[in-house]
Amino acid sequence: MTGKYALVLVTVGERKEAEKIARHLVANRLAACVGIVPQRSIFRWEGKVAEEDEYLLMIKTVSEGFNALRDAVLAMHTYEVPEIISIDITNGNAGYLDWISKSVD
Repeated sequence: MTGKYALVLVTVGERKEAEKIARHLVANRLAACVGIVPQRSIFRWEGKVAEEDEYLLMIKTVSEGFNALRDAVLAMHTYEVPEIISIDITNGNAGYLDWISKSVD
């Protein structure tokens, strides 16, 4: 069963791309807030271990809007196989969770 709220994680390779996606999601009421965090990722790709500087988007939204959010990210993302992972938010500050609901269509 899915909770009412979700934290969606997306990684991108460029800060401008991260900001573009974040602005689009918030402006179109697909997300209440997007935090952007620089990170170093070590991962397996095409049979090899790779390392890249990336940006992690921490997207706060409602679970029922995940499909529209995912589709918007896929339309804008430059990776062949982008990370788009939704994690249920099961507890949180009630006022903050209410703000998420009011900020997302």
